[in-house]
Amino acid sequence: MPIYHRLGKIPQKRHTQFRKEDGGLYYEQLFGTIGFDGMSSLLYHLERPTKVTAVGEAIDLQPKIAVEKNIKARKFIGFEAQATDDFLESRVPVMLNNDIIIGVASPRKSLNTYFYKNADADEMLFIHKGTGTLRTLLGNISFEYGDYLIIPRGMIYQIDFDTEENRILYAESFHPIYTPKRYRNWFGQLLEHSPYCERDYKLPSDLETHDEQGEFEIKIKKQGMLHSLIYSSHPFDVVGWDGYNFPYGFSIHNFEPITGRVHQPPPVHQTFETSAFVICSFCPRLYDYHPLSIPAPYNHSNIDSDEMLYYVDGDFMSRNDIGPGYMTLHPGGIPHGPHPGAYERSIGQKETEELAVMIDTFKPLKLTEAALKLDDGKYFKSWIEH
Repeated sequence: MPIYHRLGKIPQKRHTQFRKEDGGLYYEQLFGTIGFDGMSSLLYHLERPTKVTAVGEAIDLQPKIAVEKNIKARKFIGFEAQATDDFLESRVPVMLNNDIIIGVASPRKSLNTYFYKNADADEMLFIHKGTGTLRTLLGNISFEYGDYLIIPRGMIYQIDFDTEENRILYAESFHPIYTPKRYRNWFGQLLEHSPYCERDYKLPSDLETHDEQGEFEIKIKKQGMLHSLIYSSHPFDVVGWDGYNFPYGFSIHNFEPITGRVHQPPPVHQTFETSAFVICSFCPRLYDYHPLSIPAPYNHSNIDSDEMLYYVDGDFMSRNDIGPGYMTLHPGGIPHGPHPGAYERSIGQKETEELAVMIDTFKPLKLTEAALKLDDGKYFKSWIEH
């Protein structure tokens, strides 16, 4: 991010003896990425975090590709993805490349019969519908409509949902997800011109410490396979931790839009970044205020990136026939822009109430077999005037 956080009890100095009341040692674990170069946290466990008693059969989770090379603009009806009880089984991968998997999910039940760890990727869960609590070994985060949940790779977690109607846009990133570097000073603090600040984060709290022995299943995604490992002690046995590597939440409603006298380009909506893609938030905002401004975006060519837009709520001003949960893909190599009539009807408008999430990838996206079942099949013709 980076921001320092701590919960529970920790020793005064790192890598020194930290003893329980009975004289035994707590077990220290460095939780970090990019070798020893990336952000990390230091955890203190009641038990060794390595006590595996059994390893089950692996399940292949690699999405089945239907379109390897795509040039067609597409629209997917995300809410048509089937809801299922299980959190992982509800995930429907729609598009992907070697850097990211983008999909939708509609889990009906909480993830509380096993634990989950994605050892391949950082995860971004955008909560479109539903409320609940993300429970992790580093503490809990309550979430609601409009929240981004950023979960670093390797984080063990469960999710409690308050209702059975839950809708999620998710992204699995094979690169760390950071705040945009142009929003940060060289210390890592968010600058004054950033559209949000550290005060807006939802940080882990309510650290759960379970001193329990038994059989605890952790499903671990690694190299596209889902492995089942049984541990002899509860994964949430951390008594304290500190550092920079931990899950956090951020509400899209706390993103403060950057506006101008004339239309501002999409990078002003940037919320997160990696070396391979960016995530942007389109939020309610005032329109451009030059007397001759055209608030709708100009046509532009995606030469270097594919653009995925996920529509959350409101009337997206540059599109026709768009509803909540729809996803559009504007592939690199061809221009795209506002739909017929949108350019003209934006003139004179003062504000928009649109809410959407955009992911721009720097490499082309492939489409899955599941994606074609959600594809309306005619979006690429929607710029033709009748």
